[in-house]
Amino acid sequence: MVSLKYWEWEDAVLKEKLRHISVKEIARAYFDNETQAYRFASALLLVKRRGFLKLKDCGEELPIATWKRYLDFGVQVGILKHEDEVYSFTDRFTKPLKNLGEYVKVWVKEGDANEDLGLTFALAKRGKEKKRGGKVTSSPSQQAPSPSQ
Repeated sequence: MVSLKYWEWEDAVLKEKLRHISVKEIARAYFDNETQAYRFASALLLVKRRGFLKLKDCGEELPIATWKRYLDFGVQVGILKHEDEVYSFTDRFTKPLKNLGEYVKVWVKEGDANEDLGLTFALAKRGKEKKRGGKVTSSPSQQAPSPSQ
């Protein structure tokens, strides 16, 4: 679900973004879909305006279940906290995000390139999946011979 594109957050780009701060940038880092980004940004702005937020205080432009889904997503990624039925801002995501970056760096440098993914992801589906519809293609034996044959 995270839609973080590294080139959008490099030093030079960040300096420019910091001149025009908007919740849009935060929402777009998590959602490519315009509607989802809008809803997440709406939830964050509501918490920002009030300092804290209870579900019963959310606006009527979205169903309570939708507000809850986006507020809970904010909790899941560490931007918000949810204690005593109240949502408010926290900063639990900065350090873990830096730690993930550090982990990736160390893995690239020192990780085992021959790691057995079959054991690591024992329950994962492997290989190609069967086609589920779409355009029917004929097998190569049924195709007309090419002019070079």
